[in-house]
Amino acid sequence: MLADLWHAPSVDGAAGTSTIGSSEACMLGGLALKRRWQHARRAAGKSTEKPNLVMSSAVQVCWEKFCNYWDVEARYVPVTDEYPVFDGHDLADHVDENTIGVVAIMGVTYTGAYEPVASISQALDAIQQATGLDIAIHVDGASGAMVAPFLRPDLVWDFRLERVHSISTSGHKYGGVYPGVGWIVWREEKWLPEDLVFRVSYLGGDMPTFALNFSRPGAQVLLQFYLFLRLGFEGYATVQSGLQKVALHLSHGIGAMGPFELVSDGSDLPVFAWRMRPGYTENWNLYHLSDRLRMHGWLVPAYPLPDAMSDRTVQRIVVRAGLSLDLADDLLEDIRTEVSYLDKLESPMPMEGTGPLLARIGNGDGRDERAGVLLAGSGEHLAARAFLDDAAALEHDHPIAQLVDDAQAVSPLGTAG
Repeated sequence: MLADLWHAPSVDGAAGTSTIGSSEACMLGGLALKRRWQHARRAAGKSTEKPNLVMSSAVQVCWEKFCNYWDVEARYVPVTDEYPVFDGHDLADHVDENTIGVVAIMGVTYTGAYEPVASISQALDAIQQATGLDIAIHVDGASGAMVAPFLRPDLVWDFRLERVHSISTSGHKYGGVYPGVGWIVWREEKWLPEDLVFRVSYLGGDMPTFALNFSRPGAQVLLQFYLFLRLGFEGYATVQSGLQKVALHLSHGIGAMGPFELVSDGSDLPVFAWRMRPGYTENWNLYHLSDRLRMHGWLVPAYPLPDAMSDRTVQRIVVRAGLSLDLADDLLEDIRTEVSYLDKLESPMPMEGTGPLLARIGNGDGRDERAGVLLAGSGEHLAARAFLDDAAALEHDHPIAQLVDDAQAVSPLGTAG
């Protein structure tokens, strides 16, 4: 079913397996690339040392793990303002005879944007014409491979590109299954080296297996099969279209707010990100907004972009089944409420790197009648707040009074209004 969905030239000639998730599927795809490269190098009498894998600097951490665990050099093509997604630019500067493959992402973790696989393939075509290097593509479609076929069927990113040898995806991101299943399909059996496949007979018959995990539940595989039959192409298209509608509604609402500008809008995956407008305020940032939204029960993470853009912080929303338009409106209202609160601040919120602070509030007659202790942790979270009324009324040996004295001795501040 997946081979057909992703336009394999021959469904019967394709190969594939289920996994515990998309990360294991990526590992298997990387292993197949490495093993085929090793076979080709040995056949040519060349060294199999120092293999490398080329990918965007915005890849998910599973690819860093793959390169670490299996001794492959990770070569990252940086994303920049000029090239916000990896599209094949400067690819010739990163590949060589030791390159086992190139990873293209259908749904970048940071922003939800698709990398243009066709453009990456064209860049590799040009490289092969100039150097003779024939380099394959693995498409990491953890989310996008379960979304693009239904919402953008004319987008060419899959096995319609001959250079795409394998595609991996998750069944529990946008496949509709609860966590514990992923999938990988190879365009043709020849792209999965036979010496990676083990065959066992002790369960009866001949059972080929290629996996990193061993015993695991099979319910998710059955549920994925059921959902494909139950929903069909039209059913999945309806589900994914509904999620995208919610994502676009949210992104347009947030983009219309004064402090923010969109990095992506959810028109690829139902995932989008935004950042603060440069120079908007020095009093708060997206980490503070994320912290405030947690008080309403919303988990809306803020994080830096990768490498060359690591000085930029974005905030992201991933729209999944269950997030209705009504809930989306509730979220927008809570964001507006917290933005209004933060905009009223007359001085900056604690920023990352700030240490313990003691703020004392004067009463105007030279006597500090009320004192407050503010312990600021790393980043946006406040480790503790303790406000004391009439601190002078406490006995000197009272534990809180002693804390105030100790803090004042270490970090005394002037009168704070």
